[in-house]
This record gives sequence, C-alpha cells and structure tokens, in this order.
Amino acid sequence: MTAAWRKKILRIASQAAALAATVMVAGVIASPLAVKASDTNVVIPLSVPDTVAKVRTQPALGATAMPLAPGQQPLTEALLANYVKRQQELRSVEVSLDGPHAPLNAQMLMGYIARGSLSGGNTALSAIDSFMAPIARPQPSVTADVLAAYIESGYQPTAKRVEIANNERECLAQAIYHEARGESAAGQLAVANVIVNRARSERYPSSLCGVIYQNADKGRYRCQFTFACDGRADAPRERQAWARSTGLAEKIYADYATGEEIGALPRSALFYHTTAVSPSWSHTYSRVAQVGAHIFYSPN
Repeated sequence: MTAAWRKKILRIASQAAALAATVMVAGVIASPLAVKASDTNVVIPLSVPDTVAKVRTQPALGATAMPLAPGQQPLTEALLANYVKRQQELRSVEVSLDGPHAPLNAQMLMGYIARGSLSGGNTALSAIDSFMAPIARPQPSVTADVLAAYIESGYQPTAKRVEIANNERECLAQAIYHEARGESAAGQLAVANVIVNRARSERYPSSLCGVIYQNADKGRYRCQFTFACDGRADAPRERQAWARSTGLAEKIYADYATGEEIGALPRSALFYHTTAVSPSWSHTYSRVAQVGAHIFYSPN
C-alpha cells in the first residue's frame, strides 16, 4: 500500500469517527427531554427544571434593553389612536354640570401635544398629563356691572358713531367755508380752532355742530355764527373753496376727536371778528392774535 492510499484511508476513518461522536452526543443530550411510556406511544414532555427556569429569567449576556422610565414612551401612532379613542368614549358620557364637551378634533389634540412638548420631549404621557392638570383661566375683564356702566355713560352703536362723526365734519366744513373761505390756510385753521375751543369749553355745547348752530333756532342774526341764521342757503357754490374746507375739516376733526391740540391759537381763545367791524364786546376781552382778516380774543 502506497503512502497516498494510507493518507486517504486515515482521512476517511477520522471523518467516520467524528460523525459517530456527533451522533452519540446528540443522543445523550436529547435523551432527558422525553420518556416513552411503556404502555402507549404518547411522548410526554418533561417539566423544566427550576434551575433552568431561573436561568431563563436572567438577561442575556451583553447589551440589554432597559425598560423606559414613566413618561418617556415615544408618541407612536398606536398610542395616540388609543388615547383618541379613550377620550371620545369619555366625552360621550356627560357627568358634569358644565354642559356638553367640545368635540375632540385634530386642532384640539395637537394643542394638547404642543403644550406637553414645552416641558421637554414631545412624549405621549407628558402631552396627555399636561392638559389633564387644571388650567387657571383668567377672569373676564368685562363684567355685567362694567357693561351696564358703559351703556349708561353714553354707549352708541358703531353706525350711530359714524353718523355723528360725519355730521361733525360737515358742520365744521360749513363753518370754515362760510366764515373764512377767502382766508389763507392759517386763517381758516384759526377760525376752526375757536370752534374746537368752544366745544371743549364748559360754556358752550359739547359738539362742533352744537357750537356752530347754537341759538340758530331763535331767529335771524341771533346765533353765534352769522351764516347759521342769516336765512340764506348754506349749499356751497365755490367748488374749489369747498374742497379746501372739507379737507381741512377732516384733519381738524381727527385732532379734535383724539384730544389733540389744534395749535393755531391757545385753548382760551373763544371769540373773533373781522377787521371790518369793531363790536363793543371786543373791548372787554383780551386780544390774542390777528390772522389774516380776523382778530381773536380770550375772556379776561
């Protein structure tokens, strides 16, 4: 027998020995797992030994999955869907005296989650817990007493306020046009300033229209401003002069309505007359200024 054949025979013999050893070990390991009943063909599994059961409960070697702390569970679709379903079930039963709850919609739910994310980490439990805590609601600033006092102090609907404002601007434009349409812008502003001063004074009506048309119902030339009771029509005839008057009246009324000073004359100036006349009362008041063809006075 040659050396080559001897090597082949030895290699085959070693492989056969290894196979036999493997079969023997498998038989030894498998033999305790089951016993064959003597009188039947049923195979009955053996109970797990206590030592093996204890080992199975221990974590595997190497990295282990640690359980999450309460409140750190991620907000998954399944958890969110379960929460929504639970909330809908709770809201379907009315157990309080506050009336029916608002429906749970996507906007409300996202509000809960957004508030939960403020405390750190948009987690499911923190989002749910944040809105379960009672929220301090601010007390309304408009109470029934405050509203009643506001109505008694002169409340007017918006439409009425707009109507009054338009009338005030119209009256002021008429006064500027008829009293000073031939004057410069400074002269017209000074005349309008006297009207505003009177409306703000306690001696005269508290509105621009009231000041301009005061005593107009008492007869011709019995009013404060001649054009208001001279018996002539007040409709403007000079379009350019009327446009100037309405534009100035709009600006002055804005300052008047907001409490701003007009600035052409001091607030004490309540009277004026043209340079063409010299009324007797002009000697009893203090002269303040002369602007264009008008001289202005304040009470002593």
